[in-house]
Amino acid sequence: MTTRRGIDWIGIPVVAAVGLAAYWLLPDDLGLLTRILSSALFVLSLDLVLGYGGIATLGQAAMFGAGAYAAGIAAVNWVADPFALLAVGGVAGGLVALATGALILHARGLTLLMLTIAVAQIVQEVANKARDWTGGSDGLSGIEPAPVLGMFRFDMYGRTSYLFALAVLVVALVVARRIVRSPFGLACRGVKEDPLRVSAIGGSPKLYLVALYGVAGVFAGVAGGLTAVTSGIVGLDSVGFSWSAEALVMLVLGGTGRLYGAVIGTAAFMGIHHILAASDPFHWMAFIGLFLIGIVLFLPGGIASGVERLVGLVRGKEDRA
Repeated sequence: MTTRRGIDWIGIPVVAAVGLAAYWLLPDDLGLLTRILSSALFVLSLDLVLGYGGIATLGQAAMFGAGAYAAGIAAVNWVADPFALLAVGGVAGGLVALATGALILHARGLTLLMLTIAVAQIVQEVANKARDWTGGSDGLSGIEPAPVLGMFRFDMYGRTSYLFALAVLVVALVVARRIVRSPFGLACRGVKEDPLRVSAIGGSPKLYLVALYGVAGVFAGVAGGLTAVTSGIVGLDSVGFSWSAEALVMLVLGGTGRLYGAVIGTAAFMGIHHILAASDPFHWMAFIGLFLIGIVLFLPGGIASGVERLVGLVRGKEDRA
């Protein structure tokens, strides 16, 4: 536990430092790196509900897509400031999460899982039918955000997009860490571990879970808004089942209940996906499957648990020395 807390303290500075290093070392891959950052923020929102609240969901893309479409529609029709668009996306994601969470969190287990999938399917169908606003199956395009702080334009090389996404992710990690360490976050952990005990001391497990679901919806909505701002287009795949499933795979790969595990898992999954798909476009999915099986078998706590073990071994050798 001490090792985990130590890594937690340095996790955010490491993410910032590695992100800045990647900006200089991989200038030709900024588009991919930007997608990794925005996806990591989405996976972070899933970690809040699953890793800290124990809410198993395969419908997190509903909040992500709601935020992406809300930010995209606002950009096309009303406002272009990138920070305002992120706020619009966060509000949309939070509202969808609160509205649906109050209904579906009555259920537990597989029933809850199916309800989350149903919510995502409903949101996707609404987006598909509202063609005048969302573009339907053709997607919503024409999103042209204003320069960041009025000075930094979003260029075709992706430099501004990448740095903007990195800054948003780092701030989100700081806020998320503050939330999970707050009395509210500790109460949510208590609900995950023993909801009956929380009820016995006068707490409301359902109220805590709905609130946490809403907070995670805000994070997912901001991730959707960030994707809309940096990519300039929103498609139906942003609310698809496969996107929710991929996010869950990335979270399990990195490690749940750690925050920085979401970043590690996203970077590992999308990076390996990119490399293998480019080197072997016909068999890359088999390699991805073998990689995931290996992680689950040998590092059941995710890649982050392996990092914690390694740091613990190094510290143990230093203490013995």
